[in-house]
Amino acid sequence: MPRSQRNDNFIDKTFTVVADALLRILPTSQREKQAFMHYRDGMSAQSEGEYAEALQNYYAAMRLEIDAYDRSYILYNVGLIHASNGEHGRALDYYYQALERNPSLAQALNNIAVIYHYRGEQAVESGLSEVSKILFDRAADYWKEAIRLAPTNYIEAQNWLKTTNREER
Repeated sequence: MPRSQRNDNFIDKTFTVVADALLRILPTSQREKQAFMHYRDGMSAQSEGEYAEALQNYYAAMRLEIDAYDRSYILYNVGLIHASNGEHGRALDYYYQALERNPSLAQALNNIAVIYHYRGEQAVESGLSEVSKILFDRAADYWKEAIRLAPTNYIEAQNWLKTTNREER
């Protein structure tokens, strides 16, 4: 049974009903509808921590989805799962792929910055100050772009840029 048919909470059920109604009335192909159903099921599984199931649905959606913008969100969500699992290199790969298709995806830019910042902190702990500077500078570049696209978001990143004097570099 598809995940969309076993949602237990009111919000998921409401979203499913609305999404199904929209799919029936919007002029979309069967392929696009199937891609969206897999994407929706992937989001539902991901929100419940069922990452293996979510990945299966996202990969199925990617096999069907041809629109670059829509693919960017699928790729972004796959990156989120890999980041949650501590697979930062794989997460970066998916975030970069998402940005190739949608350069305005501020949340992907933010997540890339978070990974570089984390790696910078690890370098500091290992006594690699030159490496940490490079990683922190890279994080700053991605945060600046994310903030440019979404100026009211990422307040902590804005504060970090100010306190580390990376705001204008």
